[in-house]
Amino acid sequence: MDSEKVVNMVPKMKMNKSFITFGLVIVLLVILALDAFVIVNAGQRGIVLQLGAVRPIVLTEGLHFKIPFVQSVVPMEVRVQKSQSEQTAASKDLQIVTTTVAVNFHLDPIQVNKLYQNVGLSYGERIVDPAIGEAVKAITAQYTAEELISKRSEVSAKIKETLASKLATYYMVLDEINITEFKFSQEFNNAIEQKQIAEQQALKANLDLQRIEIEAKQKVEQAKAEAESLRLQKQEVTSELVQLREIEAKIKAIEKWDGKLPNVTGGAVPFIDVNSGQ
Repeated sequence: MDSEKVVNMVPKMKMNKSFITFGLVIVLLVILALDAFVIVNAGQRGIVLQLGAVRPIVLTEGLHFKIPFVQSVVPMEVRVQKSQSEQTAASKDLQIVTTTVAVNFHLDPIQVNKLYQNVGLSYGERIVDPAIGEAVKAITAQYTAEELISKRSEVSAKIKETLASKLATYYMVLDEINITEFKFSQEFNNAIEQKQIAEQQALKANLDLQRIEIEAKQKVEQAKAEAESLRLQKQEVTSELVQLREIEAKIKAIEKWDGKLPNVTGGAVPFIDVNSGQ
């Protein structure tokens, strides 16, 4: 009886082993199938590594096939990235200037594999930030502190040109650069403030001087006009005009008289010349 059970169990054991083997094969095939495909997301490129070596191909967005266990894919961002930092440099007149710079850049999608091969994923720390600092210092040294403010757009354009050249060496493209702020030492700020006050005072003094000169000219012209008026009046005065003015004065006096003689003591009656008009 026992020998019969053993005989019956042998086929069952073989069958179980076959099922296990088949199951392992299926699992292995599934794993291989899953590892044979890779998806590159939007805004990224895929760097193909074959046994650790960078392949010369770059995978674009979408689904791609790769050799399982032999090839791997490293995604890299090719959309616009931003780097903002404060850079301290010396101006042409040896003023310490702290510049806040915002930089927009992106990786060259076609040559992103070369960037990975030469620099790796830490390109921001290794390349971008040092390049920004070097470009800012090189251009800042060409201008005085006041020129950095008055020629801001020109300074920004030169920094952009210098930085674009440096980033292009490492397969990166500079999109835009913005200088958001210039900071100077407190001593320089005080000097600028004093200069502005002096310029305002000088402007006010100049305006006051112009006002005084204008008022003086106006007085001279007014005096000339009055003198000319008097001269003309003298030319027009004649003996007939004098007599006419005297007659007008006497007529006005008679019109104002109320008919009463003034009260006098011990004197003659005042004489009124009524024939003076003859």
